[in-house]
Amino acid sequence: MLYFAYGSNLHHFQMKRRCKNSIFLKKIKLKGFRLTFRSKYRAADIEPKKNSTVPGALFEISKSDEKKLDVYEDYPILYKKYYFYYYGKKVMTYTMVRKSTFKFPTERYLNIVKKGYKDCNLDIKFLMRGLNNS
Repeated sequence: MLYFAYGSNLHHFQMKRRCKNSIFLKKIKLKGFRLTFRSKYRAADIEPKKNSTVPGALFEISKSDEKKLDVYEDYPILYKKYYFYYYGKKVMTYTMVRKSTFKFPTERYLNIVKKGYKDCNLDIKFLMRGLNNS
């Protein structure tokens, strides 16, 4: 199945550790959403926003990878699944169930996301924008 990562799962080493069968396919952009950070975990989330874009990575993952991600993402308590189509193919990502107020991420978490942006060759300005939407 196809999975869209936009937060700490962009980090290739971490993603491989979590999902041993995962294969990074390419970077893509999810239109009509913006990146933010929230919850007691200060983790990445996406929310609908007109004329906004969230860059991320498209991964091929196995069923067992998906089960591991479900546990890691605390599905369905913290995150729920969101599906969209990319060139006719169904893609799964996670979005937070409770849309709490913006919370600046911890330095450790932010560094993992930054490394993920490098791994996937994403434009860091999108991440900076996500950090400024308090």
